[in-house]
Order: sequence, then C-alpha cells, then structure tokens
Amino acid sequence: MKSFNIFLVLFVLLAGCKENNPQNQTAASESTASESQYFGSVFDAEGALSGDKVVMALSELQTPDSLTVSFTGKVTDVCQMKGCWIKVSLDEGEEIRVTFKDYGFFVPKDITGKEVTLHGTGFIEELSVEDQRHFAKDGGASEEEIQKITSPKVTYSFVADGVLLNE
Repeated sequence: MKSFNIFLVLFVLLAGCKENNPQNQTAASESTASESQYFGSVFDAEGALSGDKVVMALSELQTPDSLTVSFTGKVTDVCQMKGCWIKVSLDEGEEIRVTFKDYGFFVPKDITGKEVTLHGTGFIEELSVEDQRHFAKDGGASEEEIQKITSPKVTYSFVADGVLLNE
C-alpha cells in the first residue's frame, strides 16, 4: 500500500509538470484580434439605430422615462483610469455618456475614434458640477478645464449591458 501511495504522488507531480504551451494560446488570440469583440453581454447588433435616430427617440423622453435600444456610434472619449465609461457621438455634435451596467465590465482605454454598437437603456439626466468634474478628470482634462465647469448640465446618458467593438 505504501508503494502505491508513493506511485500516486509521483504520478500527480509528473502530471502537474506537463509543459504549458502558451504559443498556441497567443496564436488563437491573435487570430481574433481583427474580429469584432464583445464586452459585457452578447446581443444581436442587427437593426441597431444610427445616432440621429437615438437623438430623436431620447429627445422625446421625460425624466424618469427610459428607452431600451441598440445603437451605433463613434467613441469620442474614454475613461483613462479604468475604461469604466465612454462618450459616443450621436448626431451633429451631440454626445451620449455611456456607463456599464452594475460596473460589471470595462472597455479598453484606447478605443477613441472606433465604432461601437451598444445595447442597453438610454435616458435624460442632470449631471451635477461634482460629477462633471469627476468625469472630466477621469477623461484626462486639465485642471483649468475642470475648473471651468460651474453649473449642472442636462445630458443624454446610457447604461450599456453590452458593447460590440466594431473592428
């Protein structure tokens, strides 16, 4: 019995020493780097609205109304601390600030200028001076720009449960 236990321990140790081949893992991740990538929940991006249609739909909302929708737009700003929020252009200078449901996922910090399709809930919100300054700081604004924020602002906001980075 004692020799069986020794054999079992040696077998487990040798099995644990199996060579891990990270080259295969790297090759697999490189092959998908040029494909679209989801963050958060996977959703059907077919039929996503354009920015101008989202502006029309959101402009009809009254606080505390909300609208569940998918839409596509270009990222104009990203939280440089964690990637915990983004700003997306909608139409003719309009932007929407996007956070992620339950702080459950983040996006890469280097996606400014890239197209994304988002799914979640849009609404109109009044941002306090404190919140605006916090977001400006996270976005990398200078202290001078941050101090220029002096009044609350009514904005379009969106809580995304899924983001598709269109590569």
